[in-house]
Amino acid sequence: MKTIYFLLPLSMLLFNSCSPTLSHFTQDLYEENNWSIDELRQIQFYLSNDIVLRREVTSGEGQILDGKIRIRDGRKVEEIVIQHGTPGVFLYSPKENRFAVSFEKNDDNHFLMFGPNPKAGDRYVLLASEWDRRQGKVTYDHSTWWVDGDAAFAGLMVDLKRSRQVSVKSRAVQGRTVN
Repeated sequence: MKTIYFLLPLSMLLFNSCSPTLSHFTQDLYEENNWSIDELRQIQFYLSNDIVLRREVTSGEGQILDGKIRIRDGRKVEEIVIQHGTPGVFLYSPKENRFAVSFEKNDDNHFLMFGPNPKAGDRYVLLASEWDRRQGKVTYDHSTWWVDGDAAFAGLMVDLKRSRQVSVKSRAVQGRTVN
């Protein structure tokens, strides 16, 4: 029976060491590591909180490709849900401290903008062109979408162990002698 009590904590420790330890991506982390654009493209980002994008569908619009149609207050609304933990990739930086990150597989047109927020400990969080207490206005696939106010806290996370791994190419020199 004592063996079980010993193996249980050990197995929990081994299980936890295999799963990624996610940390918030912050301005300090970015500056500390001085990552280049190419290095940022190699970092796997994850979403910290759910983001639900909504837009009203007008009757003249043709097809709905990515989202689900919901009836809200008698209006047709397209909705796209990006769940917390969804992996994303860095696409580009339109200006300093702004990251375009895509969570859609093989589609660089669908991205959201993230940047450091001093009120949130300089964590990289969702950016909107405007915020009020209840919602924010974002651009996604060249269209205007609305997100709930709590999406302002949705940020980027990284697995620090993997993001700090550096690929080193080395070789040993044998030396050179006089003939």
